[in-house]
Amino acid sequence: MPGETKVLSIGLHPSALDYSRMPDGVDEAVFTARIEAANAALREAGFDVVPCLIDISPDRAEATVLEQLQEHAFGLAMIGGGVRMLPENTLLFERLVNLLIEATPGIRLCFNTTPEDTVEALRRWIQA
Repeated sequence: MPGETKVLSIGLHPSALDYSRMPDGVDEAVFTARIEAANAALREAGFDVVPCLIDISPDRAEATVLEQLQEHAFGLAMIGGGVRMLPENTLLFERLVNLLIEATPGIRLCFNTTPEDTVEALRRWIQA
């Protein structure tokens, strides 16, 4: 059952994105609504998810994630596409992966491409 594994869902805070690079019609309000809808879909699917919205600063992002890792025991972490898919966030992505592996031995990692396919990303690693 999905709810048996606590999941850390890491993504860029909507205020951290450059919307001039996004498709037409996607702004902070739209992206925030998409994230909220994805989180609702995760809860409806039975996942025990802790959302973790981060800054683009690797230091601040690490501190935010570490705080969550100290508060909860996670079996799976999902790192969103905004962290992984933008070349300027490569260092941020590397630091988060290394932090997760070092701070939570045995954690599994999964990756979405949009807020809308997060449920599918989690299901690849947790039996629904």
